[in-house]
Amino acid sequence: MQNENIIKGQGAQRNVINRFDRFTFEPDDEDLENVKTTFTEVFSKTIVNQVKSEDLPMQYSMNPYQGCEHGCAYCFARPTHEYWGYSAGVDFERKIMVKKNAPELLEKFFRKKGYQPEPILLSGNTDCYQPAERQFEITRQLLQVFLDYRHPVNILTKNALVLRDLDILKPLAEQNLVSVSLSIPTINEDLRRKMEPRTSSSKNKLKAIEILSENSIPTHVMVAPIIPGLNSDEPLTILKSISDAGAQSFGYTLVRLNDTVEPVFVKWIEDAFPDRAQKVLNLIKSMRGGKLGEKRYFDRQKGEGNIAEMIHNTFKIGRKKYFDGKEFPKLSVDNFTGTREQQLRLF
Repeated sequence: MQNENIIKGQGAQRNVINRFDRFTFEPDDEDLENVKTTFTEVFSKTIVNQVKSEDLPMQYSMNPYQGCEHGCAYCFARPTHEYWGYSAGVDFERKIMVKKNAPELLEKFFRKKGYQPEPILLSGNTDCYQPAERQFEITRQLLQVFLDYRHPVNILTKNALVLRDLDILKPLAEQNLVSVSLSIPTINEDLRRKMEPRTSSSKNKLKAIEILSENSIPTHVMVAPIIPGLNSDEPLTILKSISDAGAQSFGYTLVRLNDTVEPVFVKWIEDAFPDRAQKVLNLIKSMRGGKLGEKRYFDRQKGEGNIAEMIHNTFKIGRKKYFDGKEFPKLSVDNFTGTREQQLRLF
């Protein structure tokens, strides 16, 4: 049974104290339900980030927006908002920073002398197709730069808005320059509305996979995060659904609640699912050595204990049953020359 006082359409139910603030104070939770989203233009000096995490497969990522309106209480990116002086709670969902100069910075990055092309993940932190993208179209402009320079890009999103840009995605795919990964942690629509309140519906995400696949755009799915006691009974159902829709591969992660993600999630689970909140939190702790978070490379991906092992085994069964023989293509770097023109790169 859900708490009637929960703020609908939000993951965070309050602002939490910024751990970097010199002075602490009790956040004012009054009228947070009516806080409107604000957009602030920021002027970054660079847009492409080098990924140094040892257990992540990508070398580069980029994020045209800081903060995310999708409202997922478990989002690992929440603590990054604190570096800007904001809270990882409601501020993360309602105070969005916009990098309008991102396309110009990307082009500058491509023109760096000696740059060796590697696929860039769009986005690695906050969603590049969050609702703000409808207004600002920064992601669309970035994709055009990727196309102009014939540079490979992997897209990760929870939003079917990606279909808006089929006119750019199709020529990218014709040159083996793009893949799209949809994040689908659940296909239970009632649960989806609570877990990720302002994302596309599960039905629309599956439809997006179908349309992308029909247009020969390689499609991957992140079944993430798996939260024991919430969506841990869904993996096989999800894997069958996404395979039938045309997805060529999938990945998954176990939930981990590091730093200020923890108080945001705990408050959310207590309000959204008061009847099983403690059970869910205890199950997470059973995978994380008695804690809710885990930062150690590789260990954060694997988890520990019987619950984690059960989840891993379920995905092994699903991979063999629904994805046997499917292969995900490796994107091409062969046609990148460091210029918009199609010419041989000498150095």
